[in-house]
Parts: sequence; structure tokens; C-alpha cells
Amino acid sequence: MNHPTTGPAGPTGPLAALPAGTRLLHIGPHKTGTTAIQGALFAAKDKLPEHGVEFPAATRHPMEAALAACARPAMMGDTAPTEKHWTRLLKEVEATGTRTSVISSEFFADAPDDETVTRIVEQLGGERVHVLVTLRPLARIMPSQWQQYVQNGLRMGYEDWLDHMLRKAPYGKPNPSFWRRHRHDRLVERWSRAVGADRITVVVVDDRDRDGLMRTFEALLGLPGKLLQPVPDTANRSLTLAETEMLRNLNVEFRGNGLPDELYSKLVRNGAVIHMKNSCNPTAADVKISTPAWAVEAAGRIGAEMVERIGAMGVRVVGDPALLCTLPAIPAQPGPPAAEARIAPEVAAQALYGALAAAAAAPVRHTAEAKSRTVHQTSSKELMRVLGHRCLKKLRRR
Repeated sequence: MNHPTTGPAGPTGPLAALPAGTRLLHIGPHKTGTTAIQGALFAAKDKLPEHGVEFPAATRHPMEAALAACARPAMMGDTAPTEKHWTRLLKEVEATGTRTSVISSEFFADAPDDETVTRIVEQLGGERVHVLVTLRPLARIMPSQWQQYVQNGLRMGYEDWLDHMLRKAPYGKPNPSFWRRHRHDRLVERWSRAVGADRITVVVVDDRDRDGLMRTFEALLGLPGKLLQPVPDTANRSLTLAETEMLRNLNVEFRGNGLPDELYSKLVRNGAVIHMKNSCNPTAADVKISTPAWAVEAAGRIGAEMVERIGAMGVRVVGDPALLCTLPAIPAQPGPPAAEARIAPEVAAQALYGALAAAAAAPVRHTAEAKSRTVHQTSSKELMRVLGHRCLKKLRRR
């Protein structure tokens, strides 16, 4: 049974719990606290039922199911999701019966059109679905989203990327998903057409209140206060400027040498990058990704437009919408340009070890040609090609 809680306030007073039996669909978008709330919900999975709530997904984040539902491709080099991933999640949701359930994936924000959104809502329960959208200021999202795109193979530097996203219409290259996710007024409007304004809640995330999002979910789900707790996740931390630039330059070499995407997934994203994140914690001396003033101002103007449009839609807004168009302070002395970013030797070593460990996990037989020459007699380009070929053969056999 749902229990009333005291917690965040809505526009008309304390935030009331959603009706019992609601299927709360959290669609993100990306970089708005999704990983934190998914980790907290999954950690509390066994405690939720005693309060009338179910977390039906079998993993912290049902990414493959969301990608399949939205007919979106997988991350670069990963196995493409299939309809079975989405069907499995639907069966898990259906098994919750008349109880309240919560599903969370930022990849639902990638749904390309009204038809897809409507189908997702109908398959999840139609009128039982309540959509939750979490929002942060665009100026804070942009650097995080850029480095995430770099982790998926992007080769473009930050300022060039900002130029394309903010100055070069139709703003679709190199990442058309950015504005599908982060033109937040259109995102809310798209889902509102499927469920109605009365079944949309927009939560403005306040970065100054680290536990605010947890308390909001507790209130909406009728959970006791403090039940949801943050779960440390070093693998989700953002990269520093130097780390991102190292990876971006690797992406240039990777694409330039025509290596297979499967190799990138195994050795780079799920090898070098993951190990580097888990082993190296950024310090105060590490340079963060700095957004130039012109881009911050442009993001603020777009944020103001989005706030005005969302306010006119009649959806429930929790938190202060003004935060979405407030310009963050621009450092008086911004960090060095990308060309001057230098990665610490120990960080580079951990990244390299991560790639080697991933390669070692998939041993393959040596070819006769490789056996006939020493490593020093073989060019680095050819070595990478041989390694890529070996890993790809192993992946295909699996």
C-alpha cells in the first residue's frame, strides 16, 4: 500500500503520490540524473514491494529494451537490440499486475515521432502510464553530452561541436539525437500528445540539492523518506578535458585506419575507458570541459524559450523552472584550450591497461604471417589491423 510522505512541493503544495497502479515512465533525457535514480531504484528493488511499488526491470537500466522500443541503434560496435528485449520488459511490467511500477531509461527520449511514443505508451498500459521528465539547464548538459558522444566515437572538438549544435542550421550534424533529446519543450510536447498534460510531470533538477531527485521519486511513488539512496558509480563519471581529448584523438586514428566498430566497443569504450574511469578519480587540478561564453548565452536564450513553452502546456512542474535559463557562472580564467590539455601518465597507463586486459580476455591463435615477424618489424597500423581482425573473429565465434 502506498504511504503518504512529506517531501518536495508541487505548484499547489506538497507533492502527492500518484494513484496506486500507476506505471511511472521516466524518460530522462540524458544527463539529468538518470543513472543516479536508476541505481537507487535498483538497489531498493527488494524493499519496494512492501510499499506497493515494483521495479520490473531485471537490470539497473533496461537500455536495450528502450532502444528496441524506439527503433534506435545500439552504441557503436555493440550488438543491436532486438524486439525480444522490449517484449521481455513488457512481460515484466505486466507481471506487476495492479501494483504501481516504475520504468526508467533516458533512451525513451530518443523516440523519433508521435507514432512511436503512442505505441510505447499503449504497450506499457495506456491510461495507467504517467510520464516523468527530468530537466537540467542546457548549459550544464552540453559539456557532459559532448564527452559522452566522444565515448561513442565522436571525433569533433568541443567548440566545433558547439558551433554545429548552436550556429549551423538545421543543427543535425554530427549528432542528430542531441536536439531530439534536449529541445525539452518539444520533448514534453511530444509525450504530452500521447498521454495528456495531466499525466506529465516535469521535474527541474537542482544541482545544489543532491538528494532532491531521490525525494521527488519517493513522493511520487508514495515511498517512505530516505528509502532511495545514492549508489556510487565511478563508471558513470564524466571525463576530464584531457581524458576526453585523448579519447577523441584516438577516435580520429581509429576511424582513419578503418578498424571495425566491434573492436571499438570491446577495447576502447568497454576496455580502456571503463578501466580508466574506475581506476582514476579526477582531482581539483584536472581541467574540466569549459563552455565558451557565447555558447552559455545561447543556451540560456534557448532555455528561456523552452521554459515559456513548457509553462503554457499545462503539465505539472516540480522545482524552479527559472533554473533552466539561469546562466552558470563563467570562470574568469577558463581552462586551457584542448590543444594544451595534457593527460597524466598514470591515467594514460590505466587506459592502456584496460584495452590490453580487454584484448587478453579474448585470446586468439596467431596467424602464420604474424609469427614470421617480430612486433618491432611490424608497423603500428598493421598491428592494430591484426589485433582488430583477431578480436572480431573471436566476437563472431561467440
